Amino acid sequence: MQQHLESFIQYLAGERGLSTNTTAAYRTDLEQFTTFIVERQIQAWGHVSRDDLFAFLLFLKEKRYATSTVARRTAAIKSFFEYLVADGVISANPTEHLDSPRVDRYLPKAISVHQVDELLELPLTSTGPEALRDKAMLELLYATGMRVSEMVALNVEDVDLAAQQVRCIGKGNKERVLPIVGTAATALEEYLDISRGQLGRSPDPQALFLNHRGKRLTRQGFWLILKGYAERLGLDDLTPHTLRHSFATHMLNNGADLRSVQELLGHASISTTQIYTQVSTDRLQQVYDESHPRARSEEVDADSAELTVNVA
Repeated sequence: MQQHLESFIQYLAGERGLSTNTTAAYRTDLEQFTTFIVERQIQAWGHVSRDDLFAFLLFLKEKRYATSTVARRTAAIKSFFEYLVADGVISANPTEHLDSPRVDRYLPKAISVHQVDELLELPLTSTGPEALRDKAMLELLYATGMRVSEMVALNVEDVDLAAQQVRCIGKGNKERVLPIVGTAATALEEYLDISRGQLGRSPDPQALFLNHRGKRLTRQGFWLILKGYAERLGLDDLTPHTLRHSFATHMLNNGADLRSVQELLGHASISTTQIYTQVSTDRLQQVYDESHPRARSEEVDADSAELTVNVA
């Protein structure tokens, strides 16, 4: 059973070209399912029934997993069994009519423009090569909206300061070229010219962003860096994805069209990008409620009543 699982993971990485992070997520989901199945005394994939699948989903529910996690595990299991059928390992697919749970769509959290400004200036309150590196990373994330995984995967050759562009590889190995202008371009230039060569004794010649040992910075490494800045600003809910959310929200709030934002974010479907229009609509409603006199009719009526009493 484990051999079939390994073959599937290799198929995802090799033939379907899924990223390392995506294949790792598939592995985690399927290894949990495999452990559950083996504990039910099942020794072959062909012996897995719909009852076993429902039992696993009930197990996840009892463990209070988020609906998004359950949906992801369900999708991974369905893909795996489809692979097993196509590869001739099993003859019937027990997941054929298995529905994925409905996932509640969440509204991404963005910070204000003022908070972004404070965050982007914070690295320069420190000294050392890490300060210019952190400044360049934060500026780049907010200027382009790229994912953290895309940023840490960048190589030096991906940055073209003369053309003010950066090339990144997104989900599904899709390439997109993003503009870098203004303070982001300046921060990157200063990092490359001044501090990158000071990070580690033998800096990685390819990786753009390096840790203190001169190796490629990881997502986990960036998370720790961001967490430190978030604590200094009192932003407890700041995550590595926050700047991406803020980029999209602020772009739309300032008149960017949805299709352009979709391309900048690298979303395969525009429906994924449309969730940011809900954020903008919520902000518009808030502004309306705070500004329009008829939206505050109860308050106005109360003030009028009080005025009448005073006059009397």
